[in-house]
Amino acid sequence: MFIFFDESGNFIGSRQKYFIVGGFLTGQPRRTAKAFRKWQHLKFSNKKLRYRAEVKFSDTRLTDELRAKTLLYFTKQDIRIFYSFLKTENIPLEFRKTKGLEAGYLYAEIVAKTIGLLLPTADSEFRIFSDKRHLKKLPPAKFKELIKLDLLPQLPAKVAFQMEMVDSSTNPNIQLADWICGALYRYHTGGKMGKEFYDILRNNIIVVEELFKDYWQKNPDKKSPLGRDDYL
Repeated sequence: MFIFFDESGNFIGSRQKYFIVGGFLTGQPRRTAKAFRKWQHLKFSNKKLRYRAEVKFSDTRLTDELRAKTLLYFTKQDIRIFYSFLKTENIPLEFRKTKGLEAGYLYAEIVAKTIGLLLPTADSEFRIFSDKRHLKKLPPAKFKELIKLDLLPQLPAKVAFQMEMVDSSTNPNIQLADWICGALYRYHTGGKMGKEFYDILRNNIIVVEELFKDYWQKNPDKKSPLGRDDYL
C-alpha cells in the first residue's frame, strides 16, 4: 500500500486547540495524482490556481462550494482515509518542558500512532510519504528511523518498507492529504461547513482515533498543565 499523510493545526499559539494528522492510502498513487491535476486544471476557475504547483485547502482564493465539490471528487478515486486528532491540552507531560515543547519528538509519536492505526497488514509493500517538515531537535533521518522502528514489528517479515519526506509542491498526493486534513480540521474545530466536509469524507474513513484522550485522568499524580503558561 501507498500512504500519504499531512497535518493541520498547531501544538501551541492557536485559538483552535486541535492537532490532526491524517491522509489516505491507495494502491494506485499515479491514478490519484493524475486525478488531482485533472480536476485542478478543469475545475479551478482562478487561472493562478489552475496551473499552480501547489494548491492548499486553506487557499483564500477557493470558495467553500468548490472545496466541497473537490472533496467529493476525491472520494470517488478509491482512497481510504485515516486520521488521528488530539486536543492540545492533553499533550502528555513527558513532551512538556519548562522552556517549551519537545515538538519534534511529539510529532514523531503522533505520526507513529496514526500510521499504526493501519496495522497489522498482510501487504507486501508499505510505502509512506509526507511533506518535508522541519522538526525541532529531530533531524529527518532520525524521524524516519523512529517511525520505522515503531512500525516494523507489526509488518510482514519481508515487507518492502519505504518512508520519504518529499516536496509537496511536486507531489499532488501530498496535496490531497492536505485537503483531507484541512477539511477534518474544519470539522473538529467547528469551522464553517466543517460538518458538510466531514459528511462528504465519512464513507471513505476507515479508522480514526483521538490520541491522549484520557491521559490526565489516567495519571492523576501528574499535575495538569491547563492554565499553566510555564509549560508552553
